[in-house]
Amino acid sequence: MKLEILGSGCANCDKLEALTREVIAELGIADAEIGHVTDYAEIMRYGVMSTPALAIDGKVVLTGKVPSKADLTTIVTSALA
Repeated sequence: MKLEILGSGCANCDKLEALTREVIAELGIADAEIGHVTDYAEIMRYGVMSTPALAIDGKVVLTGKVPSKADLTTIVTSALA
């Protein structure tokens, strides 16, 4: 599973990355690869206009906010199914 935080590195982007790492650890997903994309051209290739955003395996699943931990857990577990 490849998770990418899309954003410039602002406080909300960093919050989303930290929360994503926490959720992945709690779910015990050992093969997860987490990256942070800060290049605007690359972010635009995803079609993202509002950051922070989260892409799982190349598909954007969240844009423009930092979700609650429960919401992010649901998003990640849904992507596993």
